[in-house]
Amino acid sequence: MEVYTIDRKSVDASAAQVDVPSYFLCPISMEIMRDPVTLSSGITYDRESIERWVFTDGHGECPMTKQQLGAADREPTPNHTLRRLIQGWCAVHAVERFPTPRAPVDAARVASIVDAARRGHDLLAASLKELADIVAESDCNRRCVEAAPGAVAFLVSVLKKHAAQDAPKQPSLGSQSQEDQMYGAVLGSPKASSPEDTALSILHSLRLSEESWKRILERGENFLDTMASVLRRPSHLSRTYGIQLLKAAVSEMPPAQLTSASAELVEGVVSVVTDKLSAKAVKIALHVLCRLCLWGRNRVKAVEAGAVAALVELLLNECCGGSKQACELAIVVLDHLCGCAEGRLELVAHPAGLAVVARAATRLSAAGTESAVRALHAVARHSATPAVLQEMLAVGVVGRLLFLVQAGAAGDRPRERAREMLKMHARVWRGSPCFSSHLNASYPS
Repeated sequence: MEVYTIDRKSVDASAAQVDVPSYFLCPISMEIMRDPVTLSSGITYDRESIERWVFTDGHGECPMTKQQLGAADREPTPNHTLRRLIQGWCAVHAVERFPTPRAPVDAARVASIVDAARRGHDLLAASLKELADIVAESDCNRRCVEAAPGAVAFLVSVLKKHAAQDAPKQPSLGSQSQEDQMYGAVLGSPKASSPEDTALSILHSLRLSEESWKRILERGENFLDTMASVLRRPSHLSRTYGIQLLKAAVSEMPPAQLTSASAELVEGVVSVVTDKLSAKAVKIALHVLCRLCLWGRNRVKAVEAGAVAALVELLLNECCGGSKQACELAIVVLDHLCGCAEGRLELVAHPAGLAVVARAATRLSAAGTESAVRALHAVARHSATPAVLQEMLAVGVVGRLLFLVQAGAAGDRPRERAREMLKMHARVWRGSPCFSSHLNASYPS
C-alpha cells in the first residue's frame, strides 16, 4: 500500500509525523478528505475540492479520468464508507478527527421554509435568516436553494415589495450606515438588519446561473426598478450587493429592456463610481455603464447624473498608479458618452477632461487607445469651437495625436482618426503661436 508522510495534528507533540494511506488523500488538494464524495466516473474527491472544480471553475469533466460529466452526473455521491475509515484511522493515530459533515439540505426543506416565510411578517425574518444560514453552509446547499421551485422568485418579491417605498437618502462619502458598522461591510456576510437586506444578501450569495436570471427577467416584473431602489439605500453593503446583482442581470437582458432603464437606475450606478464604495464595486459599476450607455437615451441620463465628471476624476486618480482595468472601462464609457452632444459638452467643460482622455490615449491597451481617440474625434468633429481647439493644443492633445500618427502602435483605426483630426484643424493648430516649432516636421500634410 502506498503511503504519504504528512505533519500530524496531535496532542502528542513527540510524534511529529504519520504515514497516511494514499486513498485517504483528495487527488486535487492532496490533503486528507474531510467529506469524501464520488463522481459518476468512480473517482473519490473531497467535496470542497471537486465542487470548486465543477461548479466554481466551470470544468465539465472528471479531473482524473477526463470523462465528461452530464448535468445529472455533476452532483457527487457521499462516500460514507471511506469517511468512516478516515475517521477511525484518525482516532487510532491520534490525528485530529474530522467531524461528520452535515447532510445537505433538500428541496422539500427549502420549500417549507419559503412557505413559512409567506405566512406572515412574524415568520419572515426568522425564515430568511434560516435560508441565509443554509446558503452559507456549503455550495451544495446554495445550488439546492437556487433550484428549489419558487425560492428565488420569493427572494426577489421581498426586494420588490420594498422597492415602491421611498428609499432614504444616500450617505455622504466616507460615512457608513449602522448595518455596515455592525457587520464590517464584509462581502458575502449572510447577516442583515431587515428582511429586504437579508433577501438581497442571499441573492448575492447564490451566484445565480444564467437560467435563473432568465426566469427572473421573464416574469415581467421590472427588475431594474427594484435595483434602482437598492442602489439608493443608505447602506454601502446593500449597494455593493445591488451593483453586483445588476451586472449579472444586465448581461442577460435584451436591448429592449436596457433602453428603458430609468434615470434613477442610471443615477444609482453612477453614484457607485462617485462614492467609490470599493475598487471592485467601481469596476462592476463601470461594466454596467458600458452595457447601459450603448443607447442614446441612457447616455443622456448618465451625463445628467454626473457620469462625465466622475469618470474624469477616476481617470485622474487611477492613471497615476491605480487600476489599469478601471481606466480601460472608464475610457470606454466616456467614449459612449461622447456619442451625444450633452456628453461632449460636459467633457470639454471639465478643466481636466480633454487632457485626461488624451493621456489615456497613449497609456492604455490598443482597445483603450481606440476608445480614447474615438472620444477625441467626436469632440474635434462635432464640438470644435475655437476655444476647444485652443485648449486641445494647450493641454497636449495635438502632441499626443502626432505621437499616435508616428508610432502607429495602437493600430490603423486610431492612427487614421488621429491623422484626420490633425488635417481637419491644421489651419488653427499649425498657425497658433502655442504650436511648438519642432512638431512642424511631423505634422501630416
